[in-house]
Amino acid sequence: MRALVAALAAAALALSGTSVAASGPAAGSAAYLAARQSAGGGFAEDGQAPDASLTAWAALALVAADGPPAARAGALEFLRGRGGDVRSDTDLALRVTALAALGDRPADLLARLRRHRPGALVNATVWTLIALRAAGEPAPQSFVEALLGAQSRSGGWSWSRGGRPDSNDTAAAIQALRAAGVTGAPIRRAAAFLRSFQNRDGGFALAKGRDSDAQSTAWAIQGLIAAGQRPGAAAFRYLSRLRRPDGSYRYSARYATTPVWVTAQVVPALAGRSFPLGRA
Repeated sequence: MRALVAALAAAALALSGTSVAASGPAAGSAAYLAARQSAGGGFAEDGQAPDASLTAWAALALVAADGPPAARAGALEFLRGRGGDVRSDTDLALRVTALAALGDRPADLLARLRRHRPGALVNATVWTLIALRAAGEPAPQSFVEALLGAQSRSGGWSWSRGGRPDSNDTAAAIQALRAAGVTGAPIRRAAAFLRSFQNRDGGFALAKGRDSDAQSTAWAIQGLIAAGQRPGAAAFRYLSRLRRPDGSYRYSARYATTPVWVTAQVVPALAGRSFPLGRA
């Protein structure tokens, strides 16, 4: 355990989008994910059918940690065959982000993505911007202006206009704006707001007053890295306490639900990567 904590704390030295060597905890967790891949290339929680969204998250983790090429290739084939499963703008953006990380640039999905217009769902614009940049597309100025306009006085973002800002959406918005080249006060304010969600145990909570959880902690790490700041060793120590012997992560000290999804979202943070990822 002491060696694991040291390895995780070393990852706290990552800045911006610079990747930490994909070894140690990140590689071990990528191996856990690869072992959970179905014969058809998709990913699922125990007892469930393979799901395109979960496969997209797993694919991003495998790319971030330089996971097994065969697992990445399987995820790519699975996602290529599920273009008709997209149900929302956020689903579409996640799919394009994952496919771009895997080295694919799906023309049909990109055409649909370009039709997005900023509206009440802030997270849809956040993820559309991340997806466009992942695919090498320019950042629409209207998207950037919409996100800057949706930033709260406290410095954070909610998933929707007028909602209560939370850590996850703030971290994602930081990554989207940094991918669009935004710097300066909006990013500094957002990073300061993001740090306000850190609890005494070193982890981050989704909302003020709630317990820490692995996914919120991973999002915060990615957001701070994107902002060019050091996440700090305490967040990585918190994650180390949630790691299980098989390489998966508990959701929190209390709950161990959806280990594939939780682990897939933790791995990019362990690898010191923010979104969008570079191509595989």
